[in-house]
Amino acid sequence: MNVIVITACPSGVATTFLAARGLERAAKRRGWNVTVEMHSQLEPVVLPGRAALEAADLVVVAASAPVDLSRFVGKRVYQAPISEALPDPDAFLKQAELSASPLTAAAAASHTEAAPAPMARPSTEGGKKIVAVTACPTGVAHTFMAAEALTRAGQGLGHPIRVETRGSVGAQDPLTAEEIRDAEVVILAVDIEVDSSRFAGKRVWRTSTGTALKKSEQTIRDALEKAQVMAGEPGRPAAEGGGGKAAGRGGPYQHLLTGVSFMLPMVVAGGLLIALSFVFGIDAFKQEGSLAAALMRIGGGAAFKLMVPLLAGYIAYSIADRPGIAPGMIGGYLANELGAGFLGGIAAGFIAGYAARGLSRYVKLPASVESLKPILIIPLVASLITGLVMIYVVGAPMAAIMSAVTGFLTNMNSGNAILLGVLLGAMMCFDLGGPINKAAYTFGVGLLSAGAGSYGPMAAIMAAGMVPPIGMGLASLLARNKFSKPEREAGKASLVLGLCFISEGAIPFMAKDPLRVIPVSMMGGALTGALSMYFGVQLMAPHGGLFVLLIPNAVNHVLLYLLSISAGSLAVGAGYALIKTGKAELPGTTSSEQGTALGMAPGSGRAAA
Repeated sequence: MNVIVITACPSGVATTFLAARGLERAAKRRGWNVTVEMHSQLEPVVLPGRAALEAADLVVVAASAPVDLSRFVGKRVYQAPISEALPDPDAFLKQAELSASPLTAAAAASHTEAAPAPMARPSTEGGKKIVAVTACPTGVAHTFMAAEALTRAGQGLGHPIRVETRGSVGAQDPLTAEEIRDAEVVILAVDIEVDSSRFAGKRVWRTSTGTALKKSEQTIRDALEKAQVMAGEPGRPAAEGGGGKAAGRGGPYQHLLTGVSFMLPMVVAGGLLIALSFVFGIDAFKQEGSLAAALMRIGGGAAFKLMVPLLAGYIAYSIADRPGIAPGMIGGYLANELGAGFLGGIAAGFIAGYAARGLSRYVKLPASVESLKPILIIPLVASLITGLVMIYVVGAPMAAIMSAVTGFLTNMNSGNAILLGVLLGAMMCFDLGGPINKAAYTFGVGLLSAGAGSYGPMAAIMAAGMVPPIGMGLASLLARNKFSKPEREAGKASLVLGLCFISEGAIPFMAKDPLRVIPVSMMGGALTGALSMYFGVQLMAPHGGLFVLLIPNAVNHVLLYLLSISAGSLAVGAGYALIKTGKAELPGTTSSEQGTALGMAPGSGRAAA
């Protein structure tokens, strides 16, 4: 079957993107040929071609914003709010196939009366031209929300701005050479290292996605006033120096997040493959030649063994660019061999990265052999340095620490488990995607490589991360009279995002009322984390929210896990509904705006992870 999928939400960012990707994957699982039309604020709409339109057997419209459907008159069309597509894309497509009916001209006209014209590129008249790149470790919510916040703030300040998002599916609407050339300033709102060589010679301002979300207007003002020229030549790695936040590469925290972002897909794939092997029985993988054994070999024997080398390699890449990858991965492999685990991998990544960068910067060679430096001399010498340091200096202490941590997690009593759950849960809910949240999350992801006994913290971390957005959504339902219309719309989106383990839905509420939202969220997260650890819940995958439960044995105690999440979410929802005062608009909205949690830009506004 040939199907066209259309998604549109009022903010045109994360919900649009997530629904489109979910429906696309679900359609492919059903064996359908799918064409996706995403109505995004971040890039022009790409309409299906005439051939796709004529061949379409079904048009699926998941939209909570007006869309022009006149071109589909006579086609079988199914329309529903985008919020119905997010929780279960497969069921949504099944309902679409059963309920679709031929679209009449009258129905198409009524649906498109208020449809906006296709989004145009920002006007180049007036203001200063700005280009920006956004990227976060997971490449989902922060990436797209920061982009929208900057877009809105730029429009509000009268500056034409173009944003390239580097999300989980790669670069979306990439900047052209002409746009970069004409730009007054470049904003890099990134939490991971991205290739900035194309901006050499431009004024560049580097910040985080969180700052771009919460202080979008201030970010643009700072960029225009304080950005400094990035040294180097376009197309070559930028030289360090130049002062200001725009100079050089990020600090150790950003290098670590870069490594984690590249490691995450390996962790997810490996964990779910291990969980799938348990479908045939907890010990079925021990039978040689069985499918369960093959799944365990792929997930545990290959994917999990590559986790630490990937982590180390891309930490080194963030520090030293491509010359750091080989010594970093070699050091990460040695960390595995020495039993130093992810802590050893982190150490190996930093050792390899700074060794490679030092060699690149300080070793001067004759021009005739300079070209050998990045492909021979740096990988060889940096790998030697990293390997020797890992074997003779770092490996044994890190292995002892990992052994102690794993032993503690495996043998801890219920009191220690509860305390650890409280700590991790509160950390996840404190800054919703900030450094403390990421520290807890990285700890849980890293422990997955340690194997059995180390899956409990990941369960507590993901459960607690779902609590604030679910809780804010429940609060907007429990105390509707205390929430304005845009806030209630934000609450609906927050509820759906929370189920997906995207904590961003709670940030519009936190930005508006931090002194109430943060404490109540931390209490709910701590409760959920404590219950999850007390019940001994173990989770194989580090992302996916409740949808991970669709994989048999990805979570060992499903009902107790749901109970933990429900308890914390209800505590947050009821608590905030009780203490919230008055009716107030969210940052960056007006009473007539049908915004969602994904459309809030603070200062113009922020929304978040």
